Parts: sequence; C-alpha cells; structure tokens
Amino acid sequence: MRDETHDDDTDGVAEQAVPPAGPRGMSARTYGVLLTVLGAIGFGGASWLAIEEYLKLLNPDRVTSCSFNVFLDCGVAMMSWQGTLLGFPNPYLGVAAFPVVITTGVVLLAGARLPRWYHLSLLTVTAVAQLLIFFLMWSSFYALVRLCPACMVVWTIMWPLLWFQVVHAVQERHVRVGEGVRRAVVRNRGIVLVIGYVVAVGWLLLAVGPALFESFGI
Repeated sequence: MRDETHDDDTDGVAEQAVPPAGPRGMSARTYGVLLTVLGAIGFGGASWLAIEEYLKLLNPDRVTSCSFNVFLDCGVAMMSWQGTLLGFPNPYLGVAAFPVVITTGVVLLAGARLPRWYHLSLLTVTAVAQLLIFFLMWSSFYALVRLCPACMVVWTIMWPLLWFQVVHAVQERHVRVGEGVRRAVVRNRGIVLVIGYVVAVGWLLLAVGPALFESFGI
C-alpha cells in the first residue's frame, strides 16, 4: 500500500530544495574582487597624477610622463583651476579615497559582513565622485580641449565602481526597490555596464574626436 503521508513529505522537501527562480546575483567574493581590483587601478591612476603634480611643482618646466602630444597632455589639466577644485590637486582625493575601496574589498574577501549604513555611505561618496568626474570630463572636452591620460585611468574605473555598488545595494536590498526593478538590475548588470561605456566613448568622439584623431596623425 502506498504511503501517501510519506509522499507528501518527500514532495515538500523537494520543493524546498529547488531554489527560487530569478537572476543570479553577484557573490560576496565577486563583489570583493571588483572593489579590490577597481580600487587598486584607481589608486594607481590617482597616485601617478599626484606624483606628476609634485614633480611639476619642483620643476615647472618639466614635461609630465603622462603628456604624449599637444592633445594628450596632463600638464594642461594640472595647471587649470578645474584641477584644484577644493584648493588642492584633485588627485589627492583619489589617493585618500581609493584605499578605502581596496580595504572594503579585502574585508569582504576575508568573509566579513559590513553593515547596511557602511555600504550606503560608500555608495553615496562614489556617486558624488562620479558627478565630479562628469564635470572634469566636460571641462576636458569643451573648456580645455585636452585629454589627461592619467585622469582617464580614473574615469574608466569609476563607472563600474559606481554601477556594481548600485547592483549590490539593490541585490542585497540595502536600497529598497520593487522586486521587478531588483530583478532587472541584477539580471542586466553587464548590459548596463557596456551601455555606459558606449555612451562615454560616444560623448568623447563627438566632443573631441577630430582633435584626438589628428593627435595620432589619422
């Protein structure tokens, strides 16, 4: 005789064993690696520019190592008022801030769980930094009409640094949104990242494309 009670219990266990349908989110390890790597690249770019700023102060006639031609020239950005928005060279902000990002990534890789307020604070500071980057990009494209290679290293990593923090905050419900929005953000995180880069490159080419190609003799 069939044991219906046993079958019902088995079915219940099987249902619990099946994970809920939905997009696969970022693991804590992946998120930790992203913060560590992106923070390290940003720190490298900021340190490069900070060192060049210091050497330029010692010798105003020195040609910076991140100046390759008339158009790709860090020196112009260094000498502009946009390069010292808070009264001191902008790279010092990155030198101070990126180690926090790196440390956060390492702590997560070690298995620690950080409180919601910490994640939201880091996200807020990163968002403000991204707004500053947008302003500096606009200044480079339209006011200075020059590109700073060392600055562009920092520009390049700021977008994924911000976006993956947004994804993590939504995924872990640190930022509360509807379930449909949450699934869309987590599922399409790679697509949105690529779209952001495409928009940035398109903006660059539309703003200074001719000058950029001319600097390479194209």
